[in-house]
Amino acid sequence: MSGALAAGRRNMDLFGVSLIAFLTALGGGTVRDILLGHYPVGWTQHPQYIYVTIGAGLCAMLLARFMHHLRQLFLVLDAVGLIAFTVIGCNVALELNYSQPVVVMAGLITGIFGGILRDILCNRTPQVLRHELYASVSLLIALLYLALRERGVDHDINLLASFSAGLLLRLSAIRFGWSLPVFSYAPGRWGH
Repeated sequence: MSGALAAGRRNMDLFGVSLIAFLTALGGGTVRDILLGHYPVGWTQHPQYIYVTIGAGLCAMLLARFMHHLRQLFLVLDAVGLIAFTVIGCNVALELNYSQPVVVMAGLITGIFGGILRDILCNRTPQVLRHELYASVSLLIALLYLALRERGVDHDINLLASFSAGLLLRLSAIRFGWSLPVFSYAPGRWGH
């Protein structure tokens, strides 16, 4: 739905809205699968994902005028999605026996890359790299999930702990405006 709304802000047609919605939802997993050599790509084996993502995008078009009333719910669902996709990405890489740094990157890519694709195609600097903690939440959750797994923590408890920590961190970042320091470089400002 965030992809559809971004496409709407750029006055895209029905096809553009559908494409951006699809790429936002499934782009991270697609990029992860390609980079890890994990074939066939996940959504190609589950065509219902196509219907759900495009359907949600089209639904967003119908609900756009009410979205400001749903903002809080939308932010919570987005945070849950970020955490879920991060953990799913880690698990795909673990199943393929990749090393821990690759597992972390697979989780991060799965969690944030759909949003990066959305913003690039909508001609914006990727939001996940600019505002409140977002990409860093994905990174921290991947690290936490792996650390608990390495210590033999029960899978269900690990999921609960990772989801709880991720949700608390992301929602706190939104509420309190937490972000990483910003690097701002202007040529000439430093004498070069």
